[in-house]
Amino acid sequence: MASFFLFLALISFPFCSPLQPELQSFVPASLSFPQIHSESPLSLESETQYETESESGSDSPAFSLGLFHAEAFSSPVDTPESLFHTRLRRDEFRVNALSAAANASRIGAGFTSSITSGLAHGSGEYFTRIGIGTPPRYVYMVVDTGSDVVWVQCSPCRKCYSQTDPVFDPKSSSSFLGISCASPLCRRLDSSGCNSRRTCMYQVSYGDGSFTVGEFSTETLTFRKTKVDNIALGCGHDNEGLFIGAAGLLGLGRGKLSFPTQAGRRFGNKFSYCLVDRSATAKPSYMVFGQAAVSRAAVFTPLLTNPKLDTFYYIGLTGISVGGSRLSAVTPSLFKIDAAGNGGVILDSGTSVTRLTRPAYLALRDAFRAGASHLPRAPNFSLFDTCFDLSGKEEVKVPTVVLHFTGADVSLPASNYMIPVDTSGRFCFAFAPTMNGLSIIGNIQQQGFRVVFDLASNRVGFAPRGCVSQ
Repeated sequence: MASFFLFLALISFPFCSPLQPELQSFVPASLSFPQIHSESPLSLESETQYETESESGSDSPAFSLGLFHAEAFSSPVDTPESLFHTRLRRDEFRVNALSAAANASRIGAGFTSSITSGLAHGSGEYFTRIGIGTPPRYVYMVVDTGSDVVWVQCSPCRKCYSQTDPVFDPKSSSSFLGISCASPLCRRLDSSGCNSRRTCMYQVSYGDGSFTVGEFSTETLTFRKTKVDNIALGCGHDNEGLFIGAAGLLGLGRGKLSFPTQAGRRFGNKFSYCLVDRSATAKPSYMVFGQAAVSRAAVFTPLLTNPKLDTFYYIGLTGISVGGSRLSAVTPSLFKIDAAGNGGVILDSGTSVTRLTRPAYLALRDAFRAGASHLPRAPNFSLFDTCFDLSGKEEVKVPTVVLHFTGADVSLPASNYMIPVDTSGRFCFAFAPTMNGLSIIGNIQQQGFRVVFDLASNRVGFAPRGCVSQ
């Protein structure tokens, strides 16, 4: 009889073994203003270099870029709480747009639906500063792994949103060249249009209804001192949306018109980024292109292909462990891409909070709550349903969380899933459920890792403690 009750006790929990939970230390730091880095956004045209601890064996050129979060452009009247609320609103727009793009049927229905992108209204999370044209005019650009087409606002502007820098004038650039309607580049658009001068026209439509429309062209981009010629980009004359001061977007997706696809052979089809915790460090975030992007310390998982959608970086999530025990309820079947192209797991730079299919999230949440039962609970906050009152505490122990990808186990630092939501010591478990099939690994969970996109080997890598700069 005793063994029967033990059996019932074991099957009542979503995790698979009664091992003593593994804990790690967490030092609570309440919500605060983001750190202002010694390298300001305006210095991104300089030659700052980043230490990379890279693999060797390639002569491909390498260059690096500083990255800045949208909060670097915040208003003086903003508070830490208002910035965080704005970030969560951007995140909701972003997730809805990604889900809509992933679940949409891929039917070429005319020019107005030529490209559907993952970037939602106002959801640009990270920016860099690059030169457009010859001579280069430096502007802020959103960097986005969920979009393909590179575009910039251009004069004359029929309708443009406000941006930090002067609007780019293609007439001032000696390297600007329009693309004809008969060009193979024009035909790479899902559906293309033509103006009266037989110049190729583009439109990028976003999940919230915002868009950019203009001429499709080729231009020279300058990354610090590295020039990359003949990049196809949209010169937008009619642009609607809130892009927080950016002049346009550098699409880093997997599609045929993204920057990595267009220029990949020039830097070995490799790039990486490192996103730092904006509130806890003065180190800048950055991106590296070339062999130097590939860290020796990275563990790699294969990139998966969704035949219905080529933009996103799909990877195989096979399970999750909490407190040293693998969750039996979180199986690979929860994250499969079905025949219609729905489902799967994508890695995204523009989403903050990781979303998991509801069954996986509930198993993860319940296991974490059980392992953190010694911590005082706090009221729910926004999309977070597991929060704790850590006011007055200098250090606490929290259960470990490990994401198991195909061939790669990624152990998250506690600060990547216990995040402050106010200035009074409330912290929440930074995962959320999604009702549609698409799961998204967000940038909070990526903080502190060098995330390597080795497209030459069709794999993505994670290097822990990889954000070192000199």
